[in-house]
Amino acid sequence: MLKNVAAVVLDGVNPFELGVVCEVFGTDRSDDGLPVYDFAVASAEGPRLTSRSGFALHVEHGLERLESADLITVPACAGYETRDFPPALLEALRSAVGRGARVLSVCSGVFVLAAAGLLDGRRCTVHWHHAEELARAYPRLTVEPDVLYVDEDPVITSAGTAAGIDACLHIVRKEQGTEVANKIARRMVVPPHRDGGQAQYIERPLPASKCDTVGEVLVWMERHLDEEVTVEQLAERAHMSPRTFARRFQQETGTTPYRWILRQRVLLAQRLLEATDETVDAIAGRAGFGTAAALRHQFLRAVGTTPNAYRRTFQGPEAAA
Repeated sequence: MLKNVAAVVLDGVNPFELGVVCEVFGTDRSDDGLPVYDFAVASAEGPRLTSRSGFALHVEHGLERLESADLITVPACAGYETRDFPPALLEALRSAVGRGARVLSVCSGVFVLAAAGLLDGRRCTVHWHHAEELARAYPRLTVEPDVLYVDEDPVITSAGTAAGIDACLHIVRKEQGTEVANKIARRMVVPPHRDGGQAQYIERPLPASKCDTVGEVLVWMERHLDEEVTVEQLAERAHMSPRTFARRFQQETGTTPYRWILRQRVLLAQRLLEATDETVDAIAGRAGFGTAAALRHQFLRAVGTTPNAYRRTFQGPEAAA
């Protein structure tokens, strides 16, 4: 059973991400019949630290506190993407996993776990802003940037900021059941489980590319997303054979015409769902999906949630369907 939890921090720790694990595991809710965890914050860099927001922290425990923990959490910290970590911290994390403890990273805390070698051969996630950087720095792990958290027991990683809440509640649910996790969530006034993943929060404009021969066609395609077009029609507009056009398009954009226009249609649908009160049917027509059912299918595949749920996320629960 999960009883002993520690959060390990370095100078520049992010207050919110540290606060997440303190709130889930460090708050006494025994008055509501919920378990009380033996929780403590441990420092890897001495008793006095400064948070990323500038206020000072006095931390009573050092790395020795990790030796008894069932779960060690590593909140995000300023500069984790580029800094070196104390060897003693990395060894303490490896030793903890070796004796059967779990480790959980919140947002950029994943860089500590990666540096310790705990993610080699494993899937993980991180805030979408750091996903490419993490994959580049540690090629032996697999980054899944679209999800809120990844459970590769005994290593759990969560995406940016509030996704740490999802991961913490997941661990509680796994160890102590749905009822306990749901009660903690109610006390925190957060959903016990969020639909969708991180994909709905990622800004994904198509990367700029040097398009010497298909540039004018791309401009035309973007202005006519509501029209059905074939590769043959696009090739004729570019004054090429379909085969040559498809090859040039792939070379200059890194994708196929179908995938390019599909991504642009999803992006347009996202913008309309965020900024207008148009119905899903109307948006499906404007974005070139034809029907609301087709839009829902492609939107769910690309963004990880439904158009209506996406609109509620970005416009509020009173948003029109």
